[in-house]
Amino acid sequence: MTGSLWNVLRSTRVRAINLLGLVVATLPSFSMAQSEGVEIGFILKTMQEARYQTDRSLFTERAEAQGATVIFESSANDPLLQLQQVEAMLERGIDVLVLQPVNTATAGALVDLAHEHGVRVVGYDSMLQDGPLDVMVMQDSWAVGRMQADAIVGRVALIRGQPGDANAEALSSGALEVISANPGLELVADRSHVDWSPDMARDTVENLLVEYNNGVDAFIANNSGMAFGVLAALQDEELASTEQVFVAGSDADLRNVRLVASGVQALEIWKDIKPLAYAAADIALLIGQSPDIEINDLIGEHTLVDNGFADIPTIITPVFAVSKDTIDATVIEGGFYTIEQIYQN
Repeated sequence: MTGSLWNVLRSTRVRAINLLGLVVATLPSFSMAQSEGVEIGFILKTMQEARYQTDRSLFTERAEAQGATVIFESSANDPLLQLQQVEAMLERGIDVLVLQPVNTATAGALVDLAHEHGVRVVGYDSMLQDGPLDVMVMQDSWAVGRMQADAIVGRVALIRGQPGDANAEALSSGALEVISANPGLELVADRSHVDWSPDMARDTVENLLVEYNNGVDAFIANNSGMAFGVLAALQDEELASTEQVFVAGSDADLRNVRLVASGVQALEIWKDIKPLAYAAADIALLIGQSPDIEINDLIGEHTLVDNGFADIPTIITPVFAVSKDTIDATVIEGGFYTIEQIYQN
């Protein structure tokens, strides 16, 4: 099932929304007067990675600027806590729910619960599996893995996130395709890590370095936090340098981008949060204003992605590779970080 979801992204001529202006332009307009009184529940699965502070602030800023109220929660990677948060928001009487699921395999039950209360659900960033999601806003996660794997050689270890998570599967699938197609690459490990834990990633790498006598050439991590755990293990062996081991992360957390700038980490993937958060906020507002209008008539240009239950109307936002040579042209020029933040001038 998960494979079918990402096969769609690879094989279909996805007319992905590649610039913030285009994302906004494809969405129908809404008025401040209509937005006043719309209450949006926004739940992120975690605040463990630094990027999620940006998701929260940009989404809230966008929605509240149009007169809506945002009720925010994060779930600490705990599916039971997320269930309780959804229940509380529905009892409160929210008009629309924007949800990044902790457990993509079981979150369809949360959507069912919302629908029982007459509330439609916008999926955020991580596509839930086998559930009746109304609409999805996500980054091109499959492309992340391809970008990470394109520059590597030799023995490779894949450091995945949560076992069974659809987003971890998507992030990994692009990398695995590149690895399998390249005879110069040998996949020596493919390991999942509960709660996307940097400490568990560090333990995995320590064991692999022992097993291969420090002979692993590259580590691809599904997020920045686990990449940092990888680098901590490499540092213990004095291997934390791009000249010795290639390490790629994803989320472009500030500490990781600083490590890219200093030649410790080879690559980060910048998932530009603004188009993602703004598109999700805009769609939530449109749904809140027009709860009876069909989703396809509300959201404008989109693609359909099979999540195992149905073809979900989906808006896809871009990702960018960040290396030492491209920091200035990506995260700095894009306004994500300043020169002073990265280079600590």
